[in-house]
Amino acid sequence: MRTVRMLATVALAGAALLGVTAPAALADSPTPTADPAASAGPTEAGTTFRTATRFLPGQQATAQAATGDYLYWVFPADTGQRPTVSASVTLPDAALRHGPTTWRVDVYDGLRRRQPCMYGTQSRTAAKETTSVSLACVLRPVRASADAWANDPLPGSYYVRLTVTGLPDEDLGQPFTARIGVTTLDQGGAYATDGSLAAPLVPGATTADQAEADAEADRPSAVEAAAPEDGWSSGWWSDRWIWTVAGGVLAALAGVGGYVLTRGSGRASRIPPAV
Repeated sequence: MRTVRMLATVALAGAALLGVTAPAALADSPTPTADPAASAGPTEAGTTFRTATRFLPGQQATAQAATGDYLYWVFPADTGQRPTVSASVTLPDAALRHGPTTWRVDVYDGLRRRQPCMYGTQSRTAAKETTSVSLACVLRPVRASADAWANDPLPGSYYVRLTVTGLPDEDLGQPFTARIGVTTLDQGGAYATDGSLAAPLVPGATTADQAEADAEADRPSAVEAAAPEDGWSSGWWSDRWIWTVAGGVLAALAGVGGYVLTRGSGRASRIPPAV
């Protein structure tokens, strides 16, 4: 009877522990954290990496430009996030156009390395009669650190470049309107790595001495100015810690249960009680 009670206790403890860690499992499921139409963003775009216009995930940036221009925006992405960049181009009136046009959106990290899309329509050709074209690029999850030779996404600034890559020469210079939005999915500990960067990959980030000088002058550093709304994460925490601790506790409980089942009464059944 005591053995049964012990096993029941172990089972209840394991169930309670799994109940505690269930929210962590749900955290690994991709859930949207922002809607690109939730708030208005900037109404202009830069024309180079240096002049890229900053906006935040959850905002919708717009710009009016001439066909053939390169448009640049920049947004922050932190550890554990998987950004999805969406772009919409409203084309000139069909009567003014002379043929199909091909549009493309590219994403670069803080080191200006082009990041491949996991999936999404990165380039699309619009027929002469089409009034708009939509593009999308789902990036890989951002990791806290990576090998020097790897091209993994790392926390920091990410540049979006939108341009036309093919059109009749007569259509160069015609006006168009662009809309850019970014949503992020929290990937939890599924893509967590050991270690973290000394600082996010942000243009203008310099040495610790410069950061200290900025703090003494009461001015934000480049890293602080480029941070998301809730700041940069440290990169050391992920829900893998919860699962690691939970696994250790369950293993200990299983060991106790196995010992209770196999130890016996400590006395052979064939020996009389009085001996």
